[in-house]
Amino acid sequence: MTGRVHPLDDLGLAVPLGPAPVRRVVSLVPSLTEALAATAPGLLVGATDWCSHPADLAVPRIGGTKNPDVARIVALAPDLVLANDEENRRPDLDALRAAGLPVWVTDIRTLDQALHSLHRLLTLGCGLPRPAWLDAAGSAWAAVRPPSGPPRRAVVPIWRRPWMVLGRDTFAGDLLGRLGVRLLHADHPDRYPAVPLPDLLAAGPELAVLPDEPYRFTADDGPEAFPGVPAALVSGRHLTWYGPSLVEAPAVLADQLARTLRQ
Repeated sequence: MTGRVHPLDDLGLAVPLGPAPVRRVVSLVPSLTEALAATAPGLLVGATDWCSHPADLAVPRIGGTKNPDVARIVALAPDLVLANDEENRRPDLDALRAAGLPVWVTDIRTLDQALHSLHRLLTLGCGLPRPAWLDAAGSAWAAVRPPSGPPRRAVVPIWRRPWMVLGRDTFAGDLLGRLGVRLLHADHPDRYPAVPLPDLLAAGPELAVLPDEPYRFTADDGPEAFPGVPAALVSGRHLTWYGPSLVEAPAVLADQLARTLRQ
């Protein structure tokens, strides 16, 4: 096992794994929780309050992604903690490292990065064989062919009060681009810019894509803000999670978008 002692995470930081196999893992990221549960469920000994998949996951909860209970995590004595540079706060991760816990941080902004990152985390970080679902996810997305015609110019809100949208360099934006959707704010300096609603409407969107997370847009909360613009209510898990959900994500998202545009 000596070859696994100091692999690098997505940030290029050495993860000081011990010589023994990883047997106890705490995940601070819902999509990584699902990925590990689908690959080696016996390794998980802790997850966040937001880790909703699989539905029957029965492990201690350690708080939220932004406010994990560091002391509780340390008490669980994990061999490895899984985190994400966007979802988790660096002071929390530094506190876990200071307590002597190895922390593996992912940094994922495209589909290709997701597939590569998951492979490295599961095989190098957790010492597991490459899972079949990861190959299935790659194949599912490789088979995607965007709809005919020019891409639909879209706004993709992720929050309201204030309105925030997908901007540049996001995983969800990359998935939507593969499905024939062009983000109107893809060139914005910020990744998740706050844009007043009048400015969103003035940009002339041909489509509004409204996921059900992190803000839970519904048929009664969201579409009314974009009069005359088709509004697609889509699965936030399939749009923003990187893990086993990627296998069915292209079919789920393509269907949700197509049903809206047919109306």
